[in-house]
Amino acid sequence: MARFPLPALVWTMVFLAVLIWSGIGPKDRATWVLEVLPAVIGLVLVAWCVVRFPLTPMLYWLILIHAVILMVGGHYTYAEVPLFDWLGDWFGWERNNYDKLGHFAQGFVPALIAREVVIRLGVFARPGWRSFFIVSFCLAFSAFYELIEWWVALASEEAAESFLGTQGYVWDTQSDMAWALSGAILALILLGRLQDRQIRSLDRSAGYSP
Repeated sequence: MARFPLPALVWTMVFLAVLIWSGIGPKDRATWVLEVLPAVIGLVLVAWCVVRFPLTPMLYWLILIHAVILMVGGHYTYAEVPLFDWLGDWFGWERNNYDKLGHFAQGFVPALIAREVVIRLGVFARPGWRSFFIVSFCLAFSAFYELIEWWVALASEEAAESFLGTQGYVWDTQSDMAWALSGAILALILLGRLQDRQIRSLDRSAGYSP
């Protein structure tokens, strides 16, 4: 019987521990479902990738961090995460800015997911076009998520305020998209070379070629 690799075991234990904690007495159950659902979908996709399209180690851990951000936000609602209330008092913020961390991650992590997929499948011949596509994809994904928030607000008045998390900020939607855009650009700048090295190592070990 094959041993379950230790990193995968740790990854799974952390994910499930945070998921269980998140689901115990959340601030608003409907909001919890809406916020945590993308993390659960991510878990299913990661499980599929492990079998069919293994990812680089860095990417697995970044996906886990993003999932944790979603699950923490689901437990408290994005407007009431205690740590960011404390930071707000410290920095003099007029609102809880945990949602901005979430939207930054919404650009940062998907950018590296998209980058890994298009590189390994050989979608683009030129790095410039590849980067343009990735940033555009992340911005479009962020805009689509804002549309989902709008649709939820129209369909459910009860969960709308907690899920939207605007906190009275009139430019909240535009700010969310700007944070996602910034996250995508920074991900490509900061982690592109590391990801390249891990992709080469992964492809050599798997005997994979696009």
